[in-house]
Amino acid sequence: MRFKSAKTSGTMFSYDRTWEEIEVMLEEAKARQHQWRKHYDQCKDNRDRNGMKDAARNHKALEGVIKTLKWVCGDEDVKHPLH
Repeated sequence: MRFKSAKTSGTMFSYDRTWEEIEVMLEEAKARQHQWRKHYDQCKDNRDRNGMKDAARNHKALEGVIKTLKWVCGDEDVKHPLH
């Protein structure tokens, strides 16, 4: 079943994700962030500034994903994902 939310400009949400799916996504996001950190370090060793920028941007983006997923899971250390 899909629900329409007035607060999200009519976006349709299904609300059918399981906690297991959310927790798996959190672990996958952490793993990808770790991969981007390794890629950054390799680019740094090779003096690849563009590669470093891409890796840093993706690593930072995943910080937000991880923080939001932790918040959804009720992590008490994450008071609000936007702060």
